[in-house]
Amino acid sequence: MGSILKIALRNLTRYKRRTALTSLLIVLGVALVVIFSGLAGSFKSMMIGIITDSSLGHMQIHKRGYVSSIDTTPLNMNLKAKGYQQMADILDQTEGVAAYAPRLKFGAVLSNYLESTNIRLSAIDPEKEVAVCTALPGRIAEGAAPGEPLLGRGQVVIPQKVATSLKMKPGDSVVLVATNKDGSVNGMEFEVAGIIEDIMGPGGKDAYMHIEDARSLLRTEPGEVTEIVIRAESFDKLDALAARLTRQIDAITNQQGKPALELHTWAKLSPFANIASMIDLMLITVKIVMVAIVLISVLNVMLMSVFERVREIGTIAAMGTQPSTIMGMFVAEGVLLGILGTALGLLVGVAGLFVFKVSGVTFSFARMDNLVLQPEINVPELALVVAIVLVASALAALQPAWKASRMEPVDALGHV
Repeated sequence: MGSILKIALRNLTRYKRRTALTSLLIVLGVALVVIFSGLAGSFKSMMIGIITDSSLGHMQIHKRGYVSSIDTTPLNMNLKAKGYQQMADILDQTEGVAAYAPRLKFGAVLSNYLESTNIRLSAIDPEKEVAVCTALPGRIAEGAAPGEPLLGRGQVVIPQKVATSLKMKPGDSVVLVATNKDGSVNGMEFEVAGIIEDIMGPGGKDAYMHIEDARSLLRTEPGEVTEIVIRAESFDKLDALAARLTRQIDAITNQQGKPALELHTWAKLSPFANIASMIDLMLITVKIVMVAIVLISVLNVMLMSVFERVREIGTIAAMGTQPSTIMGMFVAEGVLLGILGTALGLLVGVAGLFVFKVSGVTFSFARMDNLVLQPEINVPELALVVAIVLVASALAALQPAWKASRMEPVDALGHV
C-alpha cells in the first residue's frame, strides 16, 4: 500500500500545473462550503436562540386543539389546576427538563384614559418565566434594572410599539379591559412596569402581566393556565425529550378516552422553522455543487492521466503487475488529489470564518438591529465535508482506473 501511495504522489508531481489547477478548484469548492456552512449555521443557531430564549421556549404543552385556534386565544381551552399539577409532577420527574413555567394567554384592550388599543397578554410567573426564557430580561428597554423582577402584582410590561403610539412610559397608569370566557367584561387599573422590545416585526403587540392579576381580571378558577412552557437542559436532545414527554402526555385522557393534551416544539410554533428548513436545503445544494466540482475535476485529470500513460500501463502490465494493483494506483492518485484539495480548502475556509468572526459582521432581522454574526467551527460538519470530497474523488477516479487495469499489454505497448 505504501509503494502505491508513493507512485501516486510521484505521478501527481509529474504534472505540477495540472495538479495545481485541479486542486485549486477543489480548494475553492471546499472553502466555499465551509464558509457558507459556518455563516448559515451561525445565523440559524442565533435566530433559534433568540426566538426560544426570548419568548417561545423550547416546547409548549396545551390542551388538545388549542394551537389550531391559537390566533383567537380561546379561554375555554385552558388547563384546569388539576391538569397543570398533573403535568408539573411529570415534568419534575422527567430527566432533561431544565425548567417549566405556566402562562395565561388572552386578548385585552389597553387604555391610557385618552386612547386605547388591542394587545395580546402573556400572564406569567416572573421567576419561572425567566428560567425558561433566559433572554427575556434583556428585551426590557425601559423599566426593571438588571437583576430586578420583571414585574410584580398590579404591574404590566407593554410592547415598545404600543408605548410609542400611546406616548406611555414606566410609572404611568393604564386600564386593561378583557372579556371572560362566559362573555362578561371586566377592567382593572395597572402600573406600567416596563417597556419591552419587539423581536418579530412591527406588528408586535405582546405584553406581560402577573399571572395572579390575570386570573383576577378574567375571573378564572385558581391555578388555571393556558400553556406550560418548557426549557430543555440540552437543545441538541430536544427531539428525544419531546418524544418521551409526548408518550407520557398521551396517557392523560379526557372523558372520551382520547389524549387531552398535546406538546409542540418551537419548530411547530414558529414561522422561522420554515426559514431554518430553507437554510438546510441551501446547505445541501451547496454540497451537491461541491461534489459536482470534485467529480468533474478529478475525473478530467484521471482520464488525461490514463490517456497519456497508456504505454507505461502496458509496460507494468507486461511485467506482471496485477490489474487490481494498477487500478489501486490510479484510485490512490485521485484520492490524494482530493486530500490535497480538501486540506487546503479547510485551511482557507476556517481562515475565512475567523476573518468574519474578528470583523464582527452585523445584520438586522425583523426589528432586531445590530445582531453580530459569530460563526463557529462545526467539527462534525467539517468531517462530513472531508468524507464527501474523499468519496467523490475515489468515485471519480474509479472509471479511469478500471479502464487502465483492463488494458491488454500488447495493445497498450503498441499505442502511439
